[in-house]
Amino acid sequence: MQNEKTKILVEGALMIALATVLSFIRVVKLPWGGSITLLSMLPIVLFSIRRGVKAGLGVSFLFALVQFVQGIMDGLFGWGLTPGSLIACILLDYLLAFTVLGLAGLFRKKGVTGWICGIALAVLLRFVMHFLSGVVIWKSFGQLWGDFFTENTVLYSLLYNGAYMLPEMIFTIIGAVALLKMPKVGSYIAKTSD
Repeated sequence: MQNEKTKILVEGALMIALATVLSFIRVVKLPWGGSITLLSMLPIVLFSIRRGVKAGLGVSFLFALVQFVQGIMDGLFGWGLTPGSLIACILLDYLLAFTVLGLAGLFRKKGVTGWICGIALAVLLRFVMHFLSGVVIWKSFGQLWGDFFTENTVLYSLLYNGAYMLPEMIFTIIGAVALLKMPKVGSYIAKTSD
């Protein structure tokens, strides 16, 4: 029993480290926050599928703390937010947004289809957190791309956050399917997901 707990802790730490390294590889970085990374969510969602929601939420919360530190390095405290808005930003854009990735293991007993649905749900919930932050905290509107302009805060947040979260979701699912189709990886994930 103790040996299994140690394995879970080590595996979780490795997944957080891998996800953190991948989060620094930004394929596209949007001007007001958000980026398309090189599969940074994949290690976290695969851990949740393998080890379950409880362990997944624990690891994803620790990953959220790491992302918060990365946000500080990107200038979070220099963005001119009021104390209340700063706390809401930390909760929505970091702690909640990345912790929900641990829910990827919700349908883990349903096989590959359940795993994909779990990943899609977890990433969708992350998008919802960023979307709510955009509407409630940032209240942004204006020019998005080229000649496209909107004064609708909800539409702006939907399009802005969707511009990086939709590709992140697609790439994460493709990466997961590619890994899960590899016999040794698929059987490794399935070994403890029954």
